[in-house]
Amino acid sequence: MTIQNQEKFIKPGATWNEVYARARAEAPAAFESDRINNLWDGKWQRIGHPHNAISSIDASSIIGPSMLDAEDAHQALIACVKDHQNWSLVDLSERKERVRRAIDRIKANRELLALLLVWEIGKPYRQALTSVDRTTGGVEWYLDNIDAMMAGRTPLPGPVSNIASWNYPLSVLAHSMFVQMLAGNAVIAKSPTDGGVAALTLAMHYANEEGLPVTLVSGSGGRLSPVLVRSPEIGCLAFVGGRDTGGQIASELVRVDKRHMLEQEGLNAWGIWDFSDWKTLSGHMKKGFEYAKQRCTAYPRFVVQRSLFDQFLETYIPVLDSLTIGNPLAVSNVNDPLPDVDFGPVINATKARELALKVEEAMAKGGIPLFRGELAESRFVPGQNKDAYFAPVSILNPPSSSALYHSEPFGPVDTVVIVDTPAEMLSAMNVSNGALVSSIACDNIDLAKRLAEEVNAYKVGINQPRSRGDREEPFGGTGASWKGAFVGGQYLVQAVTEGPVGERLFGNFPDYHLYPNI
Repeated sequence: MTIQNQEKFIKPGATWNEVYARARAEAPAAFESDRINNLWDGKWQRIGHPHNAISSIDASSIIGPSMLDAEDAHQALIACVKDHQNWSLVDLSERKERVRRAIDRIKANRELLALLLVWEIGKPYRQALTSVDRTTGGVEWYLDNIDAMMAGRTPLPGPVSNIASWNYPLSVLAHSMFVQMLAGNAVIAKSPTDGGVAALTLAMHYANEEGLPVTLVSGSGGRLSPVLVRSPEIGCLAFVGGRDTGGQIASELVRVDKRHMLEQEGLNAWGIWDFSDWKTLSGHMKKGFEYAKQRCTAYPRFVVQRSLFDQFLETYIPVLDSLTIGNPLAVSNVNDPLPDVDFGPVINATKARELALKVEEAMAKGGIPLFRGELAESRFVPGQNKDAYFAPVSILNPPSSSALYHSEPFGPVDTVVIVDTPAEMLSAMNVSNGALVSSIACDNIDLAKRLAEEVNAYKVGINQPRSRGDREEPFGGTGASWKGAFVGGQYLVQAVTEGPVGERLFGNFPDYHLYPNI
């Protein structure tokens, strides 16, 4: 197949059946023909009922997890508590060796893990490889630095419970679990229901085979939350997800004295004032659309000084027009590499419909469409389902009564707000009661720093975006974007260990606010 403009097909070797067969060969007890099993007591358990999973790439059926009820999850927790009692007595040098061996096995299978991510959550292949590499590189940094961070510290009295969203099952969830185990804790994690369970399962297969104390369960949040959140045996809760679920969890934790770090979304914004370096900003805008802005540190809001709006548009619209969206596995020739699209589908068709409704609402109430992209048929397999694909959209001045004005869309939808004063800019940047990251684009660095102090975000960049970060860089949030202990580097280790009597953790707990130097 070498004819120019040959119709596209899924690249041989990258079909779901081929990728899943490779996973089964690596971990036959975990991956069965009709389900992905749960893990506790060091064994893969065929308990629960198979979940009918759908790939966002083309709406095809893929193998999903075996869903548990609360009683089964409680049995898993009992096994995890026993693991914790034993693991907390293991010497740090032995913990390091086992974690290092597991990470080496993940590195050896990075391409397989990346392909699983492509099928499960629609992440383009190059970006999926980056997710795997960030996982292994981040844990290796902790391996090199954990001795000093653990000086004078001991594991928690109970295991760490992890509930995380689907978008980063490896570089956020698995990464954190490895560090928690390195610090001397057993871990129990709920597999993300919307995607990522296969990649996470394979990574935890390697951890389990190296004797690490990991428990992995699948099930609906409503059924498993009483076990993973409320159980007194849990020593710490790590949560990454939306504000609705996070708020419910936070209200439950108010009644108990339990370690926690709850990462929730916020409307991250770029404020542009007295600025001229449009070429650099163009590069940041382009990269910001990777993975359809389905990440907690994406920037879906631009707040622009009125006198700069024409220059902003001259930079911004070409970026939107240059974005490539398509099936991340579709090729025209068997020898072609997988396409390096900016993004593929959003997580599912329901999310695509939700984005469309939010855009329609904003325009019906007075928002002005700056840009509405289209899907190019040449980037898809002929006849494939495209219900989960959403071309980029930008809305000017969304009305304050619309959802897009004050909340994160979590997709390739931008809003642009025009302002006339710095105070008005700050007000428009701070509409979501806290954000994880924001940035100020301004030629006057001193002015930019003064404005940054008034932005209600944990990290504020000056003429550059900020990211979640890992390794030594701390991460947290302000307002409703975060609850509890901050993480990253020594702060993550401190959050999942016990130190001197009377120690106060860095975080935005209700009774005090302590912020490390970021």
